[in-house]
Amino acid sequence: MIKADKTVRKETKYIGLWCGVLSIILQGVFIILNKWDYTVLLGNLLSFAVAVLNFYFMGLSVQKALAAGESDAPKIMKASQSLRNMAMFLICGAGVLLPYFNTVAVLVPIFFPRIAVAFRGFFKEEKEVTEVE
Repeated sequence: MIKADKTVRKETKYIGLWCGVLSIILQGVFIILNKWDYTVLLGNLLSFAVAVLNFYFMGLSVQKALAAGESDAPKIMKASQSLRNMAMFLICGAGVLLPYFNTVAVLVPIFFPRIAVAFRGFFKEEKEVTEVE
């Protein structure tokens, strides 16, 4: 198996942190609405794990595609995306169908990585680039 480089690990930690914060907020919303029970927690944990692992495996795929070269990179990325999407669909589908998981708590956290990426621009340090003439 391919070893994750520093950037993949760093970005996965960032996504995991934001998914954790947003998961806590989701739990709080259920508590405020007086709709919280153990299925909300289990559904949230399931989707949290799926979302973060999906991001991690995407990072590994990008790393592998970059190492493979221009000709094989699109094939690697397409295969990776297909497999990751199928796995997410199956796991989240099981979470929706099984009575142990709250449907909303299974589906909402899948979008947390996208929210985290959207917030990335607000918190990422801009490095000054000096052009050499």
